[in-house]
Amino acid sequence: MTPVGIDIAKNVFQVHYVDEQTGEIMSRQIKRVKFLEFFANCAECLIGMEACGGAHYWARELTKLGHQVG
Repeated sequence: MTPVGIDIAKNVFQVHYVDEQTGEIMSRQIKRVKFLEFFANCAECLIGMEACGGAHYWARELTKLGHQVG
C-alpha cells in the first residue's frame, strides 16, 4: 500500500508520494474538483493528511473509495 501525504487547501491540494516503479518523489497539485476522481483511479493508498475543518469529510470520502486514512 503506497503511503500518500496530502496538504488540504481551498482550491488546490498538494499530494506527495513515492512512485513505486521509479522511486522518484512525486509532488502533484490537484484541483479540488478533480481530487476524488484522482483517488478513484488509484490503487489503495495509506493516506495521511493535516488535521483541519475539512479533513474528516475528505477522510470519509477517501475511505469510501477503498483507501486507508490515518
